[in-house]
Amino acid sequence: MSAIDPNPKRPPAYAPTDERYYDAADLDQEIHRIFDICHSCRMCLSYCPSFPDLFARVDGYIGKGKAHGAETLDTADITSVVDNCYQCKLCYIKCPYTEDEGHAWLVDYPRIALREKAVRARRNGVTLQDQVLGEPQLLGELTAGPQARIANFVNAQSLVRKAVEKTVGISSKFPLPPFATQTFANFMKKHPPLEGAAGEVTIFASCYGDYNVTAPSIAAVHVLEKNGFRVHYAEGQTCCGMPNLDGGDVARAQEKARQNVRALLPHVQAGRPILVPNPTCSYTLIKELGSMLDGDEAKQVAGGTWDLMKWIDVELRRKKRLNKDFTRTLGKVGYHAPCHLRAQKIAFPSVQLLEAAGAEVELIQECSAVDGTWGMKAEYYESGRKYAQKLLRHMRDAEPELMASDCPLSAARLSHELKTPCRHPIELLAHSYGFPLSGVQEGETVEAR
Repeated sequence: MSAIDPNPKRPPAYAPTDERYYDAADLDQEIHRIFDICHSCRMCLSYCPSFPDLFARVDGYIGKGKAHGAETLDTADITSVVDNCYQCKLCYIKCPYTEDEGHAWLVDYPRIALREKAVRARRNGVTLQDQVLGEPQLLGELTAGPQARIANFVNAQSLVRKAVEKTVGISSKFPLPPFATQTFANFMKKHPPLEGAAGEVTIFASCYGDYNVTAPSIAAVHVLEKNGFRVHYAEGQTCCGMPNLDGGDVARAQEKARQNVRALLPHVQAGRPILVPNPTCSYTLIKELGSMLDGDEAKQVAGGTWDLMKWIDVELRRKKRLNKDFTRTLGKVGYHAPCHLRAQKIAFPSVQLLEAAGAEVELIQECSAVDGTWGMKAEYYESGRKYAQKLLRHMRDAEPELMASDCPLSAARLSHELKTPCRHPIELLAHSYGFPLSGVQEGETVEAR
């Protein structure tokens, strides 16, 4: 029997604003407690590489007579276990021992893993790999626009990709997103605004939807305008900060959080919902923003933010306000349900909306094992592919005419592996209304030649 009491001595410090967040001793006690509970349960064995790694290490100590549970895990053990977690969040929504389930043990595996990375980064510094992967908006600002074609050509060269892998650690095999020749912000500046008889909304495009694959953001404008809404773009919005959190750089994530609050708060106060096409970004704004910063303003923005497809489903389809002037049929759609939507406990709004447009939808609830920056790292690329095989197999078996996923990096993996474009459901909805089904000129992803 383990020597660790599963009951927390005090509420766990999961928020960076908590004064105990960076307390190494407090973290050590808490992470051993949670790892011990997980070792006893084992329900999440097949979810990701983190759990098999944890269980094997604890079992090894027990088998040698050195432990009764997770109490003897050392720093190297914990680092390995945490680095194998790709933050899909699915273990949290399945766990019976969470605050959401009303359990006294208050287990939150994803957040304790993020906290360990933050403490480690403060102690050792943020790695170069995580610094580069943590700044997608900076790369977009420097590269998107007229120079994008040159950047995409360079990124497609295998020698360049191998050099980047060697120096920075970004896998030469992962299909990089292209840079857009026109940013979404520039599109919005040139796009004549609709009067907005049905109301007004604001798009948080995310750095991916602003600088890389802009088609979902543009399609969202078309769909919302088709339903009578005036669409705003919040000037000054930046990356949601999740790539920084993945690398333990909480301070940088908080800087971005403050910038986004300044950009989005006036829109929330004006009564406009903030609509986010990217599930990771909507998760971060809705679930993490309020705990990253002190004060009510961040919580106001979090409370005024929606996943794009959820808002359309709730406010339009369910209230019978959805424009059904569809001019094209979609046929059979293989739809991948992203982990970061499921982690928000959002059902499947994209399925409901695509079916409302006449599609036959095959729902596939399997992880793509990319989840932000983890799947791009050279040391985890093959492991990610291994854990994505269920998704790939189910998508192949579905034999869809079109593939869809709200998650752009999941879409990149699906497109790369199955050699078929995978689009955001909002693009398919726009296509049903008669808008063209096309991405950026350079293609869906940039793959090494």
